[in-house]
Amino acid sequence: MKLSEWEDVLLKTAQDAKLSRGERSVLQEKIKEAALDSSARALLRSRAFAIAREIARDGAPTGAVEWLEEVVKLLLPPTGDGEEVFAEVQFSPGEMCARRILGLLDGCRRSTDICVFTITDDRITDAVLRGHRRGVKIRVVTDNEKAYDEGSDVRRIASSGIPVRVDDSPYHMHHKFALFDGAAVLTGSYNWTVGAARNNEENLVVSNDRRLLTSFSGEFERLWKKFAAQQL
Repeated sequence: MKLSEWEDVLLKTAQDAKLSRGERSVLQEKIKEAALDSSARALLRSRAFAIAREIARDGAPTGAVEWLEEVVKLLLPPTGDGEEVFAEVQFSPGEMCARRILGLLDGCRRSTDICVFTITDDRITDAVLRGHRRGVKIRVVTDNEKAYDEGSDVRRIASSGIPVRVDDSPYHMHHKFALFDGAAVLTGSYNWTVGAARNNEENLVVSNDRRLLTSFSGEFERLWKKFAAQQL
């Protein structure tokens, strides 16, 4: 199929700002049959983001995000060794960054390592707690000062039984990254706050690149050991 034909398919599924089960099956089959390479998938993801922005401007921002999430899932290459490498980016203000974080948290099945400066967005905290309840092994590293800010959800997370460690210096643990099932890493300037979604110019990058996964995993383990004595 030509790009214009793919765009027509995407536009048809986006008309009601949602991807039905039938539309999802048809689109999934078309993608499988086309044997799309990484560059083609990236191009279609880019077009999907453009369509979602158009839907949002027409007055259906929630539907635009939900449709985009489903389409992007279908267009992402499988993760893991020997698979195609993908990388994607979202920007705020807007709901794209928060929605991507929520999707990764809710899709996680084995482990989630979170290393972020501050967490105040209750939607994200609720997703972290959902993962904990379904048996996902979750660890959190965060900043010692921000953990006690008004509105911080860190103590709520710790009280649920999720291990949380903080730095013990006058400086900041300023990272914003997370690892999901050892298969995807999320990083960028985006703080896990409502303000970042509503007001800030931020970015969020997600990738399955093994070089990035290895580096970020190593950094998480280094900090986890370094802050072993500082547990909430």
